[in-house]
Amino acid sequence: MYDPTRLAALVAVSEAGSITRAAERLGYTVPALSQQLAKLEREAGAALLVRHHRGARLTGAGELLVGHARRVLDEMERARHELARFAGLSGGRLRVGTFQTAGIHLLPPVLTAFRRAHPEVELTVTDHEPPFGVAAVAAGEIDLALTHTYEPADPLPLPSGVSAEPVLVEELVLVTQPGHALTSGTSRLPPAELAGQPLISMAPDHPPRHAVERALARAGATPSVVVGTPGYVLVCALVSAGLGVAVVPEMVARTASTPVGMRLLDPGDLRRTISVSYRAEESNAAADSFRALLRGAFGRSASTN
Repeated sequence: MYDPTRLAALVAVSEAGSITRAAERLGYTVPALSQQLAKLEREAGAALLVRHHRGARLTGAGELLVGHARRVLDEMERARHELARFAGLSGGRLRVGTFQTAGIHLLPPVLTAFRRAHPEVELTVTDHEPPFGVAAVAAGEIDLALTHTYEPADPLPLPSGVSAEPVLVEELVLVTQPGHALTSGTSRLPPAELAGQPLISMAPDHPPRHAVERALARAGATPSVVVGTPGYVLVCALVSAGLGVAVVPEMVARTASTPVGMRLLDPGDLRRTISVSYRAEESNAAADSFRALLRGAFGRSASTN
């Protein structure tokens, strides 16, 4: 069986005429969409696309599969719509809170899938940096919140009635200016090698980063610039400009808008877990459907990193 997500990707490329435009339409990065298309070609056992300087066009096999894919996706959409009505998702609203990294790189395709499945549900997305999203869920201000915790970390108990479901675990990695000696190797770098290095300190007063900052201090990294708000875009920009090195989530390093070098750390015990928090004691069909979509989308992201 073909993965419906990959079939939808092929249809999007056929309509957009290029992988870049299709990725923008679907909310994927170009590398992530290219990987999905490559997997579909392996499943089909045939080349489905021919890439050229103006975009991409379907091969004969691609045209054949797209015709079937449209019919399959149409049937699935009709089924989703009927099931939504059956489950009480023919109206209402869903309020989602997210932090910046997840909102930019992970949430858009989930929102697209939810909108396709439940077009009559009103969607609201708001910015809530952890741990404030969890508090907003507890207060009933939003229905779900994407949040994160770090390892090592000081435990932060969840408010009464709120549960958190992990959906993605990623390592923290070293980022440097391109060409830096610390990121020239391919093996994992012992944290002791950071001793004396100028460190872009990432929000040392921000609760999720407390223990990580202490671990870097124990390794001997010397704060050079302190970024007082949780903004990884700024951190990577400062690193790229040569103002210091930083330790950031792997997703941040791989999607940085400024060029950076990257290297895994040894033994890989610095991690970030992205979770979705929700009110466990309330029945909310829209929130349950969204959480299921998150599990699938974030699981695919973990397999492509």
